[in-house]
Amino acid sequence: MRRLKAGTAGVAVAALALTLAACGSDSDDSDSNTDNSESSGSTDLSAELTWWDTSDPANEGPAFKELIKKFNAEYPDVKINYQSVDFGSAQNDFKTAAKAGKGAPDILRAEVAWVPEFASLGYLYALDDTELLDNNFLETPLSSNVYDGKTYGVPQVTDTLGLMYNKALFEKAGLDPENPPTTWDEVKTAAEALKSKAKVDGIYVNAAGYFMLPFIYGEGGDIVDADAQKILINSPEAVTGIETAVDLVKSGAAPKPDAADSYGTMMTLFKEGKVGMIINGPWEVANIESDPKFGGFENLGISAVPAGSAAAGAPVGGHNYVVYSGMDDAKAEAAIAFVKFMSSAESEAFIADELGLLPGNSDAYDLIGDNAKVTAWKGALDVAQPRPWIPEGGQFFAPLDTMATEVMVEGVDPQKALDEAANTLKSDVVPDYSE
Repeated sequence: MRRLKAGTAGVAVAALALTLAACGSDSDDSDSNTDNSESSGSTDLSAELTWWDTSDPANEGPAFKELIKKFNAEYPDVKINYQSVDFGSAQNDFKTAAKAGKGAPDILRAEVAWVPEFASLGYLYALDDTELLDNNFLETPLSSNVYDGKTYGVPQVTDTLGLMYNKALFEKAGLDPENPPTTWDEVKTAAEALKSKAKVDGIYVNAAGYFMLPFIYGEGGDIVDADAQKILINSPEAVTGIETAVDLVKSGAAPKPDAADSYGTMMTLFKEGKVGMIINGPWEVANIESDPKFGGFENLGISAVPAGSAAAGAPVGGHNYVVYSGMDDAKAEAAIAFVKFMSSAESEAFIADELGLLPGNSDAYDLIGDNAKVTAWKGALDVAQPRPWIPEGGQFFAPLDTMATEVMVEGVDPQKALDEAANTLKSDVVPDYSE
């Protein structure tokens, strides 16, 4: 198994940030970004393929459906059965169907951490000897698809978490929207001003494991050390990080997260101008700017996640296209042609223009030009760090979600909740790791 070391990851993320900073000439014509004239696929291909798309059906799905239409203009005999599936259940649903050998999709939009697990189970088609890898993908997003020396997917989008804030509310609170908080202490100070002067809550912290990582990374902690095979989630650094998140609620800087729908409540309050700051990612840009209550993209501030005592840090995330292994070579050829089209520079530039998502194809940045929805994330990407690309990585977040709810909503002591998470990781996820 290939494990990505921190030094290598930092270089790759820095390369992505430099690519963003060195974007080419402006281009506002989205249609021109989907010409795909360089595709080498054969129009003689004929197949019927099912694609499970785990993106947001309302905010993102229409753009991907538009790309399917463009694909079919070039490949009229390849029918794509587009199915929007629930992200929360897709990981287990795919494994269940693949294990049974019935009902699995031919192509899946997989969260980056799922790919090593699916590959280790033999459920994915290896892509090393296909033309699909001719596309110029960014190193870190592509690395999440590598397992045991072979490549089992390609990047659809890459992302990370950042601080998103309402510029108008900052101005109302006497804060400079061009100089957002850079530490959690500064977040608390800004939250006090937002509450006292703008009469809104300061920051909403989503009670979910993934959204706790910036607090843990900020103190130098992590979930595990894959090279040393050691569980770190209950280390002193991780405890300090979670205590920082809890203190935002206890101090009044943040409201207590909603127990039933923490994420949905966060987004509603932010779009309605009732909270000044959130931690979230590029996938919500289109949703936020389209809400008439928010004030458009020009009212949205984006910066790196605030730093703890050690540094600022957020997880590298994103999604990959993967191809199911349970098909014959003729059908796989059509699936590879479809994925090559969808992951081309032209297609990923189109998605960036439409949705503000960050391409995994390096050449797409030359087509995007000075797209503020993309370049706004440069600072956030500068401090992003990869998660361990191991088969068990996709199973980390169930115990972390439980931990987040316990500490942020139920008031459980952080050390106790993190010890429980570590015990679950040891018993259910990485039993060979030490604590």
